[in-house]
Parts: sequence; structure tokens; C-alpha cells
Amino acid sequence: MRINSKSVLLSFSLLIISMVTVKNISAQLITLPDAGVNYKCKTYRQLGLTEIGIKWNAPGVKGREGKIWGTDVAYYGYSVLGYGSTVQSPWRAGADESTTISFSTDVTINGKALSAGTYGFFIALYPDSCELIFNSNTAGWGSYFYNPALDVLRVGTKQQKDRKESKERLDYTFSKQTKESVEVALEWEYWRIPFTVTVDLKKTAVESLRRQLSGEMGFDPPSLETAAGWCLQNNVNLEEALQWINVALDPSLGAVKSFKALNLKSRLLDKLGRKAEADAILQSALENATASEMHGYGRQLLSQNKLQEAQQVFEKNYSKNKGIWPTTVGMMRGYAAKGDYKKALEYAKKALIQAPDEENRKAIEKSIELLKAGKPL
Repeated sequence: MRINSKSVLLSFSLLIISMVTVKNISAQLITLPDAGVNYKCKTYRQLGLTEIGIKWNAPGVKGREGKIWGTDVAYYGYSVLGYGSTVQSPWRAGADESTTISFSTDVTINGKALSAGTYGFFIALYPDSCELIFNSNTAGWGSYFYNPALDVLRVGTKQQKDRKESKERLDYTFSKQTKESVEVALEWEYWRIPFTVTVDLKKTAVESLRRQLSGEMGFDPPSLETAAGWCLQNNVNLEEALQWINVALDPSLGAVKSFKALNLKSRLLDKLGRKAEADAILQSALENATASEMHGYGRQLLSQNKLQEAQQVFEKNYSKNKGIWPTTVGMMRGYAAKGDYKKALEYAKKALIQAPDEENRKAIEKSIELLKAGKPL
């Protein structure tokens, strides 16, 4: 058989190309441990419905106490870092790759607005103040190729220099959290650089509810009822909440006209100034309410300091349900709220006999002690 030298050469060339390609793919896919000099870190905190995430590489102090801030490690102001970089750059707020910080909703940083998104995070350090920089470039290596034109927000803060013990590894922490704000701080060595992240909880919650109800939850009466109830409780988005509860009560979705749902609709109508409609819906709700539901409604009225209305509900509940538990408790609470402790004590003694369990029995015994001493419940 005659061998074609050109074919052999072509096959050999293809083999070499294949081997090089495999080698390159392997080099790209294989993962090796890093040197462990700067720890790769990430932290997360949920604030209301807002997710806050931070990723950074944490350098160590390594015995350099007093030689971190205002030195080549964490320099003041801006500096040309070299290695191909020719721009004035702020500190990278960490080590190695750029530190990044993300917010799932719009927030404010120390009172200044910042849109939802992920940002490269830098800090311009000074002896007695810091400028926090949120930049749209998240893929940089530190701040070597920092571009100020990509800054989205700059905001000032003041560092604290009085940590009692040196913190070895640079860290990001969360503290002083409330429903709408949390303090974030970079902590390293003896310094702490804090800033406050604030969210508009009502706005973000309503936006979230709308998104959720635009899907399958929009056909689910309990989900619609829960969303409408949150809006009522927080006195926000009432018109849309009324639409949600109306859909929740739609028979085509298999909804049952429960006392809870009808009472919610009545309260929304009342908040919107449609009192006549609210009263009509409430009466319909009360006609179908259980003894426990009516008792709960009476308690709700007491919490709103509507003593007369509450007493009327307690009396109606007691009469309609023939004095069963917890209607006697309602009568006790109604009279006690009006200051008639003698009458309240009469019903308290009846309630003690009816108490369905030890926990309720002890609660009634405590109420009896207070009433005998002429004290409010």
C-alpha cells in the first residue's frame, strides 16, 4: 500500500492542534488553591425585603499595627499605583479584586439615593474623614484602572479610630438594624469606617407584593388577603389593597366570605372614607362570625379605644352564643375597660369555670386578682 505523505502530515498537524486545544481547555478549567494570603469573603444581610451583599478579599494586619492607615497599605487620598496604571486611584477597600457591594432595591447611603444594583466599592481615605465611592465597574482588579466617570455615588463619612483591640482581618459588619436601616462598617486594625443603608420599606414592600400577585398568587385568595391586610396595617396603597380583597372574595376563585376577609374589606372602606359601605359589610361579617371571631373583633375595638362599640360587640356575642367561652371573657373585658370592675368580676368568675385549659385558667385568675384590687386589666 502506498502511503500519501501529505495525508500523514495533515493528520499529524491535526493531532498537534487537538493536543494544544485540550491543553488550553484544561488550563482554563482547572482550579487550584490560592496562596491564602488574602481571604476571599462575602457577607449578606436582609433589610426588610432588600438584600445587601458584599464581596471582598481580606488582608491581614500581620504585625503592622500603626502602619496601616496613611501608608502604602491603605493610603490617603488618591495614588498612581503603577503596573500599567496611570490614573489617580482611591483605596480598593480590601485586597486583590475590587470589593463589590450589591442592593436588590433602591436604597440611600448616609441619606443619598443609590439605585438597586451591584457596584465596585472604593474609599478615599483622609486622616479624619472618608469618601465612599460606588462605581459601576465591578470587574476591576482593585482600583488600578479606576475610572471616575463611572462613579454613581460619592458620600462622606467619618471613621472611628478607637477600637479596643486590633482586628487582624479586614471585615465588613452589620449593626444597629431597625425595620428600615442598618449600619454597615469596614473594620480593620483599630479603625472602623461606618455608613448607614436605609430603605423605603413601604415602597419596596408594595412593589414586591405587586410582583408576587402578578403571578399565580394573584389567583390565590389567602395571598391576596394577606397582601391587603399588610397594606391596611401599614396605611399604604389602600385603593389597590381594596381591589385585592375584592378579588380574594370572588366566588369564581373558590373564596369563602369569611369574617376575617369581610372585616378587612370593611376596615379598608372605612379608611378610604366610605363609611356607609364599611358598616354594611361589617354587619354582614358579624352575622356569619364565630364566637371567637366576634371576640377578636371586640378586642380589636378595645385596642382602638372604641369602648362603646366594643361593648356592643361583646354583648351581641354573649347573647347570640348563649354565654359560651370566650363570650364571658369579652363581657369581663368590656366592663373592665369602662371601669365597672364589680360587673367585670361577675363575668370573670363565670369565665374561670369555662376556661378550656390551664393557660386560660391562670390568665383569668390573674384578671380576677386585678379586678378585686380595683386595677385595670
